[in-house]
Amino acid sequence: MALSLSVFSQESEKKNADCMERKQSQTVSIASEDPLQNLCLASQEVLLKAQRSGRSRCLQCGGSRMFYCYTCYVPVKNVPTEQIPLVQLPLKIDIIKHPNETDGKSTAVHAKLLAPSSVSIYTYPCIPEYEGKDHEVVLVFPGPQSVSIKDVSSHLQKRIESKGRSKPDELDVPPFKLKRTEAEGGSGLTESVYKGPALKRVVFIDSTWSQTNQIASDERLRELLQVELKTRKTCFWRHQKGKPETFLSTIEAIYYFLVDYHSHMLKEKYKGQYDNLLFFYSFMYRLIKNAKGSGEKTKPKLIH
Repeated sequence: MALSLSVFSQESEKKNADCMERKQSQTVSIASEDPLQNLCLASQEVLLKAQRSGRSRCLQCGGSRMFYCYTCYVPVKNVPTEQIPLVQLPLKIDIIKHPNETDGKSTAVHAKLLAPSSVSIYTYPCIPEYEGKDHEVVLVFPGPQSVSIKDVSSHLQKRIESKGRSKPDELDVPPFKLKRTEAEGGSGLTESVYKGPALKRVVFIDSTWSQTNQIASDERLRELLQVELKTRKTCFWRHQKGKPETFLSTIEAIYYFLVDYHSHMLKEKYKGQYDNLLFFYSFMYRLIKNAKGSGEKTKPKLIH
């Protein structure tokens, strides 16, 4: 029997609270055999039930899907929306999807499902307008000029200064006005958030690695600061042969970027706030891992 919204919310809050108490700060090395084992996740019982019952209908387009509709970006009928966690992100996320990328194999949909108000997906050659915003938008891509997240603030600050925007009152939102306490009716954000330039949006490319250069070299993205997640390793079951382990799937890249952003740019201890971005991903990862461990010849068919 499906849990009610109130009961599910209470159980999720309790589980996340307990998980955050146990969770240690994430480090840049991934030595664990299962890099996803310490995530602070909402209950995945709803996915277990859906996996046992099989494919279901999308309530919007009527398509037969497993877990969610990759066309409409919504859970299917037997995965109640209220049992899917919602993740609050500190930045806006734009995903540029290659037109030849197979929708059913893309992990970019996970981000849209779990953080719908913060994530937008575009199909190339459709790209948002970033002209004049290269001091507040970055592209996550392992190019020759890529920098680490630790260096993003200094690079964006240089771009601001080169455009004559070095004075606080010339920025879009003055940093001194953002330091407000909860008693004043503000968001309670700490001063450390605003010591450097205000990064507002992050762009990710969703495609096979052989297709990424076409999008990354587009003149509309060429001027953006490129950031590489050099210390993270993928555990994606469709990892492309011949590519380094640091070439991540889209949802992994989004997740690890936000974890590092929280630690290195916000200067705050990470306590699992974005772990539910891997809600679907970790479930699928373990299904495949268990199938391999039990000696099954074929992987479970997770998505279409």
